[in-house]
Amino acid sequence: MRKRDILTPIGITFGFIMIMLAIGSKGGSEGAAQFLDISSVFIVIGGLIASMLINFKMEQIKLTRKVMNEAFHKNDQRLPELIDLFIRLSERARREGLLALENELEEVDDPFIRKGILLAVDGIEPEVIHDIMNAEITAMEDRHYRGRALIEKAAEYAPAWGMIGTLVGLVMMLNSLEDPAALGPSMAVALLTTLYGTVLANLVFSPMASKLESKTEEEVFIKQVIIEGVIGVQSGQNPRILEEKLGAFLSGEVKEKQEEDEKTVFVEESIHEAQGN
Repeated sequence: MRKRDILTPIGITFGFIMIMLAIGSKGGSEGAAQFLDISSVFIVIGGLIASMLINFKMEQIKLTRKVMNEAFHKNDQRLPELIDLFIRLSERARREGLLALENELEEVDDPFIRKGILLAVDGIEPEVIHDIMNAEITAMEDRHYRGRALIEKAAEYAPAWGMIGTLVGLVMMLNSLEDPAALGPSMAVALLTTLYGTVLANLVFSPMASKLESKTEEEVFIKQVIIEGVIGVQSGQNPRILEEKLGAFLSGEVKEKQEEDEKTVFVEESIHEAQGN
C-alpha cells in the first residue's frame, strides 16, 4: 500500500525557508530581491535541461517526473504483518494442502507475493522459485538504478552549470570595468548561478537520489523476506519454525515490542481466567 511520504516535501520546504530567512534577516525584502536573477536561472535550468537531453534517451527523460514522484511516496508494508501472513498461509497449506492457498490470494495485493504463492501452488521446486524471484529482484534493482541515474546526473550537472554561469558573469564583469554601474549586475550573475546550482544539487537532487536508493534497499530486503516465506510455505515447514526463521529479519526494537505485547496479552488472559474462576 502506497502512502504519501511527507518528509521529502517538508525537508525541501524547510531548507528553502531557512535560506530565505537567512537572507531576509540581513537585508529584509529588498535584500531577498537581490538574490533573484533571471539570467542566472536561465543558465542553470537551461543548461541542466540541455545536459539531460544529451545524456539520456527521450524514453528515460519522460520518466523523470515519475521517478521524482517516487521520492514523495512510500510503501507501507510492515514486516510483522508480512510474517503473520506467511504463518497463516503455512498453517492452511499444512491443513488443506497448497492448492487451498489460491483462495487466500484474493486478499493479497502484493503481486510479488501472489507470484511466489502461485509458483508454489504449481509445484515448482524451491530452488527454481528462488532463482525466478531473485531474477525479478535483480530486474527491479536495474530499473530503479536507471531511474535514479536521472536524479544523480541532475545533482552532478547543477553545480557545474552554476560554475559556468560564474565564468559568464566574470567575463561580463571584466568587459565592463570602465562602467562601474555594470559591475554589480555582472557580479550578481557570477555568484547567483553558483548559489542556484549548489542549492538545487544539495537540497533537491542529491537527497532525492539518496532516498530513492534507500527505498530500493528496503524493497529488496522485504522481497528477500517474501522469498523465504514462500519457500517455507512450499516446503511445508512448521508454522512455528517459519515464524522463528522470518522473525530473524525483524529489528531488535520490533522484537522487544512484540515480546511486550505478548506479555501484556498473557497477563490479561491470566487475570481474565482468575476472575472467571
